[in-house]
Amino acid sequence: MEPVVYTKDLQKIYDLGGGGRVAALGGVDLKINSGEFVAVMGPSGSGKSTFMHIVGLLDEPTSGIYRFEGSDVSTLSADERADIRSRRLGFVFQSYNLLSRTTALENAELPMIYSGVPEADRHRIALEKLAIVGVDSLRDHAPNQMSGGQQQRVAIARSLVNNPGLILADEPTGALDTKSSKEVMELFTHLNKEQGITILLVTHEPDVAAYAKRVITFRDGHVISDRLQDEKVAA
Repeated sequence: MEPVVYTKDLQKIYDLGGGGRVAALGGVDLKINSGEFVAVMGPSGSGKSTFMHIVGLLDEPTSGIYRFEGSDVSTLSADERADIRSRRLGFVFQSYNLLSRTTALENAELPMIYSGVPEADRHRIALEKLAIVGVDSLRDHAPNQMSGGQQQRVAIARSLVNNPGLILADEPTGALDTKSSKEVMELFTHLNKEQGITILLVTHEPDVAAYAKRVITFRDGHVISDRLQDEKVAA
């Protein structure tokens, strides 16, 4: 089976003008297989966010190979990349990115509107995903009627509605208190273990990375560590 993510000598170079250049990624070789739960760590400027953006088709590498589910991304048109983002990738961000005047149910339905799912099916699927993350009782609530942890659960439900091959979570607990952070990470663990969902999570917090099965550490645009963790419940 093809890896969900495969990169070979992946590089991202920024031209600073005046002949100056900086390598955000200096040649990254990685494989992420279906069903993995991977945390990406590293200090600010290490390249972890650049890597996440390229994997999520939000940016393009300067050179190197990136294959998503076996498809060489460099050969795809802009429309084909947009279709993958819509149908095969789920995104969870630190700031939730919920529409403020829209209910939890409507927020969860949004990716399916863009991918052309009929309205009746959208309602059914969105409710199923809201139930999985434990906030179906809040279906008619607007974001300002929910706590941060509840909003993030709605965002996670939204990321699930198109049954993506990979969920990309960028600092998903960064705006949450300790209790809500723990609940969200336990939810990601459940989704990975019980539903086999592949998760790639960027964090700078070791206690968050402790929930992952594998931790990849970046520094100065390079992978300096890639290790498996013993399965355990994080404290």
